[in-house]
Amino acid sequence: MPRAILTDIEGTTSSIAFVAETLFPYARERLPAFVAAHPDEVAPILAEVMAIEPGDPVATLLRWIDEDRKATPLKTLQGMIWADGYREGAFTGHIYADAAAALRRWHEAGIRLYVFSSGSVAAQKLLFGHSDAGDLTALLSGYFDTVTGPKREAPSYRAIAASIGFEPGDILFLSDTREEIAAAREAGMQALLIDRAGGAGDIANFGDIAA
Repeated sequence: MPRAILTDIEGTTSSIAFVAETLFPYARERLPAFVAAHPDEVAPILAEVMAIEPGDPVATLLRWIDEDRKATPLKTLQGMIWADGYREGAFTGHIYADAAAALRRWHEAGIRLYVFSSGSVAAQKLLFGHSDAGDLTALLSGYFDTVTGPKREAPSYRAIAASIGFEPGDILFLSDTREEIAAAREAGMQALLIDRAGGAGDIANFGDIAA
C-alpha cells in the first residue's frame, strides 16, 4: 500500500477532450481582452514571456496555446482566465467517475493525495473545486506544477517526494504518459500507466488499483 498517491490530470483523472475542446479554446478566445483589462496583474507574466521569446507577448501566448506549450507563464495566465469561467458557470471541471470514487476511497483510508500537472496549481484547484463530482479539494493534500520541474524528468519527482516528506518508494504516481511514468520510476516511485482506451497501459481506470 502506498502512503501517498500522486496523480496527473489530463488523460488520467480527466478527459483530454475537456482540456483541448473546452478549456484551451475558452482561454484563447478571451486572452487578448483579459490582458487588456488587467494590465497591472498580467505585467509580470508578459515580462516573463518576452524574456523567453522576444516580440509581441500576446501573439506569443496565443501561439503557445495552439502548440500546447507547457510554459509556466502561459499556464498561469490560462488559470486566471479559467477562474472567470468556473465562477460564471461556463463549465465544470471534468473528473471521471472512477477517479472521483477512488480519490474519496483513498482519502478515507488515510492515503495522502497529491496532484502533479502541467497546468498551474491555481488551475488545478479550480478544476477539482468546481468538478462534475462537486468540490474535491478537501481530499487533496497538495498540488505541484511545472514550477517544481518538467514532468518528464526524474528530479521533479524526487523534489515532490522531498516536499511531502515521504520516501519515493512510498508514493504511487498515476499518468497516461509513458515518459512521465519512466521519470517517476527512475526517481524511485511506484508508477502505473493508465490507458483509458484499454490499450497497453498497466490499468484502464482507477478502479483497477488495489490501494
